[in-house]
Amino acid sequence: MSFLISSAHAETAGAASAVPGGEYIQFLFLGGFVVIFYLMIWRPQARRAKEHKNLMGGLQKGDEVVTSGGIAGKINKVADDFVVIEVSPTVELKIQKGSITATLPKGTLKAI
Repeated sequence: MSFLISSAHAETAGAASAVPGGEYIQFLFLGGFVVIFYLMIWRPQARRAKEHKNLMGGLQKGDEVVTSGGIAGKINKVADDFVVIEVSPTVELKIQKGSITATLPKGTLKAI
């Protein structure tokens, strides 16, 4: 009955890698991902954070600003963490400095 069942034999060991230096390709791809991450995510975000920090440091009375909520007004008072903006002649709002997203050119509020 042994003529119906063939014997199993192990194959001979082949080459470890078909590409010379193949173990270093993984490190090359990892380095490429790190460079792409730095150029596309880290550096632009750090630049925006630096610009926003400079904006917060340069706020002064009389500047016309826009908040993250879309409220436009003129700064009447600047404190450490808060500013008071005038949105109309009778309405003043106290907001955090961090919520100011941009300064406007002088006279923009009168044109609106």
